[in-house]
Amino acid sequence: MEIPYTVNTRADTGVNNVKLGIWLFLASEVMLFGGLFSSYVLLRVGAEPGTWPLGAEILSIPLATFNTVVLITSSVTMVMAWASLKLGDLGKYRLYMGSTVGLALVFLVVKMFEYADKFSHHLYPSESTFLGIYFLITGLHGLHIVGGIIVNSYFLVPGIKMWHTAPERFTNRIEAAGLYWHFVDLVWIFLFPVLYLL
Repeated sequence: MEIPYTVNTRADTGVNNVKLGIWLFLASEVMLFGGLFSSYVLLRVGAEPGTWPLGAEILSIPLATFNTVVLITSSVTMVMAWASLKLGDLGKYRLYMGSTVGLALVFLVVKMFEYADKFSHHLYPSESTFLGIYFLITGLHGLHIVGGIIVNSYFLVPGIKMWHTAPERFTNRIEAAGLYWHFVDLVWIFLFPVLYLL
């Protein structure tokens, strides 16, 4: 027996179950990161004048800028992976999905280098509220990057078998993985100016 609405859209929602599920999951993620951003704003606004450091004084803007370009590029390659499947080109899908995973790994390596630099200067989460929030939010974002790497790697290697048996279902899965990946990138686009530039 086949599970309904894995490919076809539901009459009540206008989307298939995969897309509905990922949108509901992303709504919970918006609440999670929204709460953290709100806490950051309230703590910063409530800080005594002159006690809150500017991100640029502690953090590396060039590294963060590089990582921003890396993540935006990975969003493009994710879209191209999905588009390649829509066009029936599995070879290009592999190229673009592999590029997405590779760019995500580059992001993590740069972030670990940035963390190591902070630790070498004895800048730990316990040093200040700003650093505590910085490590909490960027660390949580990093875990989401790791999750994306795991999912996309699965669809790149063992999960690709679904393409040969149910190509439309596989394409839907990649679209859902892409929505998650774009959300992770969007979170970083908010994090970059809030933590590093303001």
